[in-house]
Amino acid sequence: MPIHTDAAPTAFWLAGRKATGDATFDVTSPWDGRLVGTVSIPTEAQVEEAVAASVAVQEEFAATPAHVRAAALDHVQRRLVERTEEIAQLISAENGKPIKWARGEVGRAVSVFRFAAEEARRFNGGEAQRLDTDAGGAGRLALTRRFPRGTVLGIAPFNFPLNLCAHKVAPAIAAGAPIILKPAPATPLSGLIIGELLAETDLPAGSWSILPVTNDRMPALVQDERLPVVSFTGSEKVGYAILDSVPRKHCTLELGGNGAAVVLPDWSSEADLDRAAQRIAIFSNYQGGQSCISVQRVIADASVYDRLVPKIVAAVEAQVTGDPSDDATEVGPLVNEDAAKRVEAWVDEAVERGAKLLAGGKRDGASYAPTVLEDVPADATLACEEVFGPVLTIKKVDGVDEAFAAVNDSKFGLQAGVFTHDVQTAFRAHRALEVGGVVIGDVPSYRADQMPYGGVKQSGVGREGVRFAMDDYTYERVLVLTGLAL
Repeated sequence: MPIHTDAAPTAFWLAGRKATGDATFDVTSPWDGRLVGTVSIPTEAQVEEAVAASVAVQEEFAATPAHVRAAALDHVQRRLVERTEEIAQLISAENGKPIKWARGEVGRAVSVFRFAAEEARRFNGGEAQRLDTDAGGAGRLALTRRFPRGTVLGIAPFNFPLNLCAHKVAPAIAAGAPIILKPAPATPLSGLIIGELLAETDLPAGSWSILPVTNDRMPALVQDERLPVVSFTGSEKVGYAILDSVPRKHCTLELGGNGAAVVLPDWSSEADLDRAAQRIAIFSNYQGGQSCISVQRVIADASVYDRLVPKIVAAVEAQVTGDPSDDATEVGPLVNEDAAKRVEAWVDEAVERGAKLLAGGKRDGASYAPTVLEDVPADATLACEEVFGPVLTIKKVDGVDEAFAAVNDSKFGLQAGVFTHDVQTAFRAHRALEVGGVVIGDVPSYRADQMPYGGVKQSGVGREGVRFAMDDYTYERVLVLTGLAL
């Protein structure tokens, strides 16, 4: 159901207060094109006001007592719980995400703010260190604490329009760092909800702004020297363009992946293969495949391949597609029709080059049917790039060495899943796989919001997860005390 369709456009949040600009843009449903809301766009002067306010409040916000920041974060998580269904409906409407997954996203955002409140209360980041280990350090003690680097520019994507905004905002508040959040233009309404809840708290004015500026205005914000930290989640191309444009800034980039699920010989019972197939089918298609850690590649040992593939195909074909507002729907549309056309083109290219289509392969507007292919050429776009759609490729390998080499044969390295019962193989996977996270006994799509999350190679730099983001937003400063009797 539309939520923000009244005559007045949805306001943005400038230095903690509601504001409107001179222009607006419409947010429409990718499912049926209906108007979900109209959003006011900040003027250049209003963006400048937000940046200046964040700089002016830096010292005050860093010195804000931990209990004040924690109380604000606790308040947001409680209000998210109270408004869960309303916010889930909004996520589903503007993003096209099935309502079952939208409710789950609200629950994850609740956890992010709760974890941030907990971290705000205990965050110190340092320790006392004796320096009298050498004669020149007699009577000296070093104390290390962490301090904010300055204002954070958080740039969020469309695929988790609430939770990935939470992953920018909550750690910044917990660490005492002002933040300016830019939500994705396709899905700004969910991020603006966070502003409604923060406005109910006692955080200092200027410590946070939520500005739905258009993408063409992002480079000016990125290059503003008053914003020393950039936290970006999105595409590889845009992320590295940001990094190249501001090499002296502290950048955290959470970029793409083409997540692999490896099924090894010891995962061989019928129950094992049924579980693997079900998990692979769900998490190659949830969010319409629009997740950086969705299953894009299945790498299966030859000893289980012929039994596993039919199970995967059956499980994929059983995924319920359709209206995202229906509780039964598991796979909704992509974010827009252009995204679906791109997926269609990549699948068609792979089939034309000899790949075998086992399921799906059909587009209907912005929706693309859950799709399975095998024998995809190694240099096909589908094999090399992040598909960001409900498409799965399957590859047969012989043994663990070949399986792990296949995982690493990618420019991406976000997460991998390894279906094995063997603890030695699990630790070997942890050593050998060139990814930021290895999930044993499950797909690569598992993420707990408190754990370190990020990749290697072209999947980005830095880590999210509340405490780890707080580390990125701060730096260590040492204090040396002299003349002590230690």
